[in-house]
Amino acid sequence: MINVVFFAKLRESLGIESIQLDVKGINTVEDILQTLYRHHPSWKGELSQGPLLVAINHDMARLTSPVKAGDEVAFFPPVTGG
Repeated sequence: MINVVFFAKLRESLGIESIQLDVKGINTVEDILQTLYRHHPSWKGELSQGPLLVAINHDMARLTSPVKAGDEVAFFPPVTGG
């Protein structure tokens, strides 16, 4: 299983903090997004608007980054401050 967590505005708009995904057929972060879009079509709007940051096990990653069973993949919008 891969633990997918959502932070900040994504957590609020999706109405969920985290979701577990079976690793079958999932090799990259992009595969995770495609799986989420298939199972939760209404999420595509939120997950595809603007830049989306991703981290695997607390390290910044890209959509092409590989994932494996036991990983935690976090999605969050860019953070600004001042």
